[in-house]
Amino acid sequence: MTVHDAPSTTQPAAPNRLARPIVLVGLMGAGKTSVGKRVAQQLGARFADSDHAIEEAAGMSVADIFESYGEQEFRALERRVIRRLLDAGEIGVMALGGGAFMDPDTRALVLARCHVVWLKAALDVLVERTGRRPGKRPLLARGDPRTILGELMARREPVYALAHATVVSGEDPMAHVVATVADSASRIGRPQ
Repeated sequence: MTVHDAPSTTQPAAPNRLARPIVLVGLMGAGKTSVGKRVAQQLGARFADSDHAIEEAAGMSVADIFESYGEQEFRALERRVIRRLLDAGEIGVMALGGGAFMDPDTRALVLARCHVVWLKAALDVLVERTGRRPGKRPLLARGDPRTILGELMARREPVYALAHATVVSGEDPMAHVVATVADSASRIGRPQ
């Protein structure tokens, strides 16, 4: 698989004015990309979605990477792309793919260098949101989405709980969720 170095972002390069980048983690459908874009806009920071950056680097979709190379190769590429985005020092807010934080190396990297926020959503919210774009979620193509999401919740939530902050997504209006994420980041100091 050919991988290109250019990161994928939704805004032109701008200096990162945050004390630390904000990284959003959580299950697929929790709203990481939607919330992340709005938080970045509110804070005047650059936004990146790790899945989009992976697709750009690989020249193929996440679903195609899973199908052609398997989850293990996808996770290895994901680690490299996330590190590259952080090393560039230009990203203020990043949404990680649902499984990225499960990787011990990626988790250690973002916990040490970023303000990690878990966007937590109820199962019904996740099922409804992921159902809007069938075919875009390779893990859900393996069976009943509700069952798969429930199993992912049981396995992943204890790890997501290691994040620096938790914000519930799905119950409050988007503006409130965005403000809560931005506020949690405003309370952190500059890294040493």
